[in-house]
Amino acid sequence: MMLHIEVMEKQPVQDLRRRYTQGQLDEHTMHADPMEQFAAWFREACQASLDEPNAMSLATVSEEGQPSIRTVLLKGYGPQGFNFYTNLESQKGQQIQIHPQVSLLFPWIALERQVIVYGKANLLSRAEVEAYFATRPRESQVGAWASRQSQPVASREALEASFEEVRLRFENQPIPAPGFWGGYSVLPAKMEFWQGRAGRLHDRISYQMSSEGPWQIQRLCP
Repeated sequence: MMLHIEVMEKQPVQDLRRRYTQGQLDEHTMHADPMEQFAAWFREACQASLDEPNAMSLATVSEEGQPSIRTVLLKGYGPQGFNFYTNLESQKGQQIQIHPQVSLLFPWIALERQVIVYGKANLLSRAEVEAYFATRPRESQVGAWASRQSQPVASREALEASFEEVRLRFENQPIPAPGFWGGYSVLPAKMEFWQGRAGRLHDRISYQMSSEGPWQIQRLCP
């Protein structure tokens, strides 16, 4: 704790800053479809060897209007939207059931980029869920059964005991996907691509779904 205080005294939080110079965005040369633009950026994020380029922040809202946010992993994307999997009885699962409108954020900080998605979360089919669950590492399959996600647990030992009970129950046999475990696809209605620029004059390009068909592209002030 003392070391932390000494470091902060040498460089106050308000003085932590960097100059963004890695790239730029031109709305006239970007893909007409935001999913194609995302695919191009996602490939670049993977090629840059970022830690977990598929990590995304998922924002949901409670029945009382209280926002909550957490990091989940993108497990597929395409015309149908952005896919992720979770315990459907978790906090996010319950909130999505009440308010399916969500937001996603891909924070590719090392590339001075971020992508924001605004859309609606729709349940994936049971066939898709079971097919994906079968590809997960076995310990992750066990963990999905053992953890009552977002619910209180007496201790770490109790959680590990639950894991061991499930492991033994399914020993030497395939582990099926739990009925309370599923997935969502977030179909975007709006997407924003952000590229850091010098002088805080960042590039922000927005794609807005249009009732007339094609996406409407416009530049936003940073």
